[in-house]
Amino acid sequence: MEKLSDNIKKIILAGIGAVAVTAEKSKDLLDEMVEKGELTVEQGKVLNEELKHNIREKMNIKPEGEKSSEPDLSELLDQMTPEQITVLKEQIQKKEAAAREKSGESEEA
Repeated sequence: MEKLSDNIKKIILAGIGAVAVTAEKSKDLLDEMVEKGELTVEQGKVLNEELKHNIREKMNIKPEGEKSSEPDLSELLDQMTPEQITVLKEQIQKKEAAAREKSGESEEA
């Protein structure tokens, strides 16, 4: 039973990591489009806010300052063993590397 809860935690944390990477990549993409003149700065800000809102809505994440009945990330991390945190870090690094590789492939095409 303990392994099941550990695996659920890992899945949740991996999902949170993926959301964080997605948010960063979308911001980078919007910034790049603004630089190229495809979007105005104001349009980029509006799109970025819409993306953040949509991600929060889909992941059921409350905006900063608003309390949630679910444990937050720091509470989950406090409950994890150092080994579990190490595994999480490795998973996040793999996701980031895959995202970088994918963005590198799309730039070359």
